[in-house]
Amino acid sequence: MNRTVRAGERSGTVAAVASKSMAHRLLIATAFGKQKTVLFCRDLSKDILATVDCLRALGAEIKMEDGAIAVDPIVQRKKELCKLPCGESGSTLRFLLPLVGALGVTAVFEMEGRLPERPLAPLDEELTRHGMTLRKEKNLLFCEGKLMPGQYTVAGNISSQYISGLLFALPLLAGDSMLSVTETVESKDYIMLTEQTLKKGHVVFTKEQNNYQIKGAQRFALGREETVEGDYSNAAFFLVLGAFSERGVTVTGLSPDSRQGDRRILSVLSRFGAEVTVREDAVTVRRGRLCGQTVDAAEIPDLIPVLSVLAAVSRGETRFVHAGRLRLKESDRLTATAQLLTRLGGRVEELPDGLRIFGAESLQGGTVDSFADHRIAMSAAVASAVCREPVTVQIAECVQKSYPRFWDDFDRLEEIDR
Repeated sequence: MNRTVRAGERSGTVAAVASKSMAHRLLIATAFGKQKTVLFCRDLSKDILATVDCLRALGAEIKMEDGAIAVDPIVQRKKELCKLPCGESGSTLRFLLPLVGALGVTAVFEMEGRLPERPLAPLDEELTRHGMTLRKEKNLLFCEGKLMPGQYTVAGNISSQYISGLLFALPLLAGDSMLSVTETVESKDYIMLTEQTLKKGHVVFTKEQNNYQIKGAQRFALGREETVEGDYSNAAFFLVLGAFSERGVTVTGLSPDSRQGDRRILSVLSRFGAEVTVREDAVTVRRGRLCGQTVDAAEIPDLIPVLSVLAAVSRGETRFVHAGRLRLKESDRLTATAQLLTRLGGRVEELPDGLRIFGAESLQGGTVDSFADHRIAMSAAVASAVCREPVTVQIAECVQKSYPRFWDDFDRLEEIDR
């Protein structure tokens, strides 16, 4: 499906969607918990539904109605082959892979899109060293064997999801374990979200520097009701949109105390020169004098496509550095972002691990390929605010992966005549 967006600024208020990162974590903690819990999560993206479907296949009873997800925990091991439809969700696969080993079930992950191409090493090596057998056939990943407690080691500079998956699984094993994280740890905030979930679930562990001591034979113990907080990652698209408007855009439902890494969008926008105002759970961003910056992408990789749109109309030059991991997302996001801006008339140089963008007063517009990547499609929509002509987004339905009502929310904003 193609979607054509009229050129021009927009203004208004949008309610933040539920955090995909927190929804994954709370669903897992509940499914491996001691009691039934109801999660209030008003938005169900494809990635969240992938985790729901996989947890159901593993034995959890999950009912969904009007923004409430009632989860009855997994109580016994399944003997038959568990088919786990994880779709394109890297979080679902990497979080649940160690948990399958903790249960000791025989399972097959059914992967879609670019997910079969995305790395699992060295997590897979550590899992096989502790009792699992893994076999990959095209888009299928077969797993069997039971994880044993002990000393686990994983590098922290490849994917924080490896660490989170192990932190979820190791407390379930029969004995105590240690997890040592080596190398430079990237996306620390996502690991902190997992630690926060463990603490909320009363899981006992200690951490000294990057070494975790984790007691075995534990189950999560969340409350009877939990609410999934608003998502800064998806709010970022509307917050950047506000930076192009004198009247601005407000996003409500964002916790000012959130540990989400992409909450850094607020400080980054301020550095670029946008006017950022935070009042209770609402954030408003308005136009300011935008100037290019050097942005380290190591802790905020998901923000780079939409921040690149901001950079394209910021005075001077912007560099995004330490962004090599973006090549392993739903698309090669460095190439996809560079092509997006180039097709719209921007000036961008693609680097091995980043982007160099030269600011202009505006962009032209035109037809762009989303590469079936939700963050590229939404970034293209945001770019329409600084284009002279309409923007047509190809494969626009890919936003379903993380933000199913994105186009509805975008269309509800007021168009401002120039």
